[in-house]
Amino acid sequence: MGIFTFEDESTSTVAPARLYKALVIDADTIIPKAVEAIQSVETVEGNGGPGTIKKLTLIEGGETKYVLHKIEAIDEANLGYNYSIVGGVGLPDTIEKISFETKLVEGANGGSIGKVTIKIETKGDAQPNEEEGKAAKARGDAFFKAIESYLTAHPDYN
Repeated sequence: MGIFTFEDESTSTVAPARLYKALVIDADTIIPKAVEAIQSVETVEGNGGPGTIKKLTLIEGGETKYVLHKIEAIDEANLGYNYSIVGGVGLPDTIEKISFETKLVEGANGGSIGKVTIKIETKGDAQPNEEEGKAAKARGDAFFKAIESYLTAHPDYN
């Protein structure tokens, strides 16, 4: 098994606390409204805290698919949220687990900087596929921007 680590940042015009609330606290209701491909977010195990497993149902290529997302840590005081992809279409056969450590910090002009560390744990001697990594980054960036667009279009959301 190999572990490969990548880091990335995204900027937003939305304030960190407001963005965090949408991405973490109210995610189950906001994400399906903001991200067209995601149809629903439901808790399949747990109480919403660390250890909770959520199922994101999505439409991809005209087919209904899902991703299982396990909450690893929630740090509201520091706007941190750690989770892993543990099943479904988000987990290729050669990957054991993909973990995300995220944090929002103050950005320019009252906006945010989203920082993420991604750890990919492969099965056996498998190497992560560079194209899969690029595609995952593109999906993450699009997701982040979709939430930002939703919040910009809904200024009353607090």
